[in-house]
Amino acid sequence: MSYEPLKQLAGNKNAINPGGLNMRVPAQHTIARGKLGFYNHISKDSAEIAGRELVNPIARTTQNLEEGKTLYLRFCSPCHGETGLGDGLVAAKFKGVPSYTQGRYATLPVGHIYHVIVNGRGRMMPHGTQVNPEERWKISMYVQQLQKGITDATGADASDTGSLTTDAPAGASKDTNTNPVTGTTADPTKDTRN
Repeated sequence: MSYEPLKQLAGNKNAINPGGLNMRVPAQHTIARGKLGFYNHISKDSAEIAGRELVNPIARTTQNLEEGKTLYLRFCSPCHGETGLGDGLVAAKFKGVPSYTQGRYATLPVGHIYHVIVNGRGRMMPHGTQVNPEERWKISMYVQQLQKGITDATGADASDTGSLTTDAPAGASKDTNTNPVTGTTADPTKDTRN
């Protein structure tokens, strides 16, 4: 008998899961495979905490910087300007758009930048629904270039950033039980639950 994963019908109860449920809620604070580094549990008003805790999981490569530049020009330059000096077309109308090369903005960490992209700050509206997490990290990486006054996206070096990996996680382990709760193994026909 197969189970309907999105329905809980009478007589269609899962004998393995507690309460006979077909679909289980993920355990609290779990992260989906391939999404490590994209989960953000920091409150909307805590950009400083995000600056200390969040680390860019995307490798600093020329390709990623070029994609970040393209996204920046599309979503950020109308206010912040092409070079990050706060001289975009919108900034001419609404004064107060910061320059990335001056004051405390020149030293903001990548996690702070990412958090502000997601949640907005001051008059800046949130862009979390317009760009996905990977794109946000790429934009943040490019903004760090602009903080140094560099508008070129070439010459990236992976050691320049806080990147922990060369890319997002590759997926499940092939040789060990990666989930002792469900018994997921390299061999899906093998049940490791006792």
